Amino acid sequence: MFSIKSLAEKAKTACFQLSALSAQQKDKVLVDMANKLRTNCASILLENIKDLDLATKYQLSEAMIDRLRLTKERIEDIAEAIEKIAEQENPVGKVKQTYQLENGLNVQKLSIPLGVIAMIYESRPNVTADAAALCFKAGNAVILRGGKEALHSNIAIGNALHQALIDNNISEGAIGIVSDADRKHMAELLHLDQLVDLIIPRGGESLIRYVSEHSRIPVIQHYKGVCHCYIDKDADIDKAIRILLNGKVQRPGVCNSLETLLIHKTFMNEHFSKIVAALEENQVKVHACKNTFDYFSNARIATEADYHAEYLALEIAIKQVDNLPQAIDHIHEFTSDHTEVIVTEKQQTADQFVQSINSSVVMVNASSRFSDGGQLGLGAEIGISTSKLHAYGPMGAESLTSEKFVVIGDGQIRN
Repeated sequence: MFSIKSLAEKAKTACFQLSALSAQQKDKVLVDMANKLRTNCASILLENIKDLDLATKYQLSEAMIDRLRLTKERIEDIAEAIEKIAEQENPVGKVKQTYQLENGLNVQKLSIPLGVIAMIYESRPNVTADAAALCFKAGNAVILRGGKEALHSNIAIGNALHQALIDNNISEGAIGIVSDADRKHMAELLHLDQLVDLIIPRGGESLIRYVSEHSRIPVIQHYKGVCHCYIDKDADIDKAIRILLNGKVQRPGVCNSLETLLIHKTFMNEHFSKIVAALEENQVKVHACKNTFDYFSNARIATEADYHAEYLALEIAIKQVDNLPQAIDHIHEFTSDHTEVIVTEKQQTADQFVQSINSSVVMVNASSRFSDGGQLGLGAEIGISTSKLHAYGPMGAESLTSEKFVVIGDGQIRN
C-alpha cells in the first residue's frame, strides 16, 4: 500500500547522501538522466497516450491537453534541458559573502540545499523531469505529486530517472514519485513539516489556494499568469504586432501568454486597425473596452472579471488608456505578479515602467513568452514564483538553495 510518509522519510534520508556528492558526480547523474529519457522515449509515449485517452473523461480543456501531450520532440527538449542544467555552475557551496569582525572572527555565508522539496503540480509531465533535475543539481531530495490526469506519464518519467540513480548507486528516495493520485495523500503531505522543508504548488488557482491554506510547511506560490502588454504612444507598430501575436498566439495555453492588451489612445488612433486585423486573422476572441469595441466585428464588452482572467486560450481583454500612469494603475489593480510587457521606443518611458512595475518579470520590447527559466538561461525552471520571498520569477537551481553562516575563529570567546 502506498505511503506518503514513507516516501518523505526516504527523501529525508536521501538528503544526507546528496549533500556528500561532488559537483562532478551530480552532473554525471544528470547527463545519465537525460540519456535514460531518450532510451525510454517509446515507453514514456505509450504511457502518455493512456493519459491522453483519459483526457475526455477528466474534461480537460484544450490548454490542459496541450500541456499534457508528449511527443518525441518534446521528450528530446526535456532531455536537453537536463543537460543544460548539468552544464551550469554548482549552486551549492558558493561563498555568497565574507567579512571580518573587529574581534578577528571571519564570517562567511555559504549556499546550502534547502533539504526536501515537495512539488505539487497539474497536467504537465515535463515538470516531473525539470523539477527532479533542478532539485538534484541543488542537492535537494524532491517529492513529485502530479495530477491524476498525468499519472501514467509521470510514473514513466520517474522510472527513467530512477534508472540513472540506481546506475550511480544513489537512493531512489532522492526523487520520490507519488504514484497514487488520491487527494488524501496530498493532504497528508502538507502536514509532514518534520520531514519536508518546502512546498511548491504549480497549477490552477484552486490548487494554489488549497495548498496555501492547508500547508504547515512554507509555501512558494506559482500563481496564475495574468500577463499584460502595454503598447505606448511611442511604440513601433511592427514590433508591437510581433510581440502581441507571439505572446498571445504562439502557445496560448501557458502561463506566460498574454491575457490583457493595454493600448495608448494616441497609438490606437494611428495604428489600431492593424492590431485589429492581426487579432482577427488569428481568430483571437476579444473582450474590448467601450473605446475599442466598435473596431471589432465580433467582440464582447470587457467586464472587470475579464481583466482578472487567465484565459489560457485564443482570447484576450483589451483596454484603451490615456497615458502611461493609467496603464501602470491598471496593472497594479489586476496583476498576478507574473509578467508584464511594454512596447515603446522612448527610453524614459521604458525606465518609468520598469521602476513602477514589480511583477516577477518585466519585459521591454520583448515577448512575454521569454518569461521562462529555459529561455532566461536557467536551463529549466521548477516554476515561476509569484511570492516575493527569497525566490521571485523563474526558479532555477540557485533558487533552490539557502544560506548558512560559517564563522572561523582562533579561540575567541564572548565577553
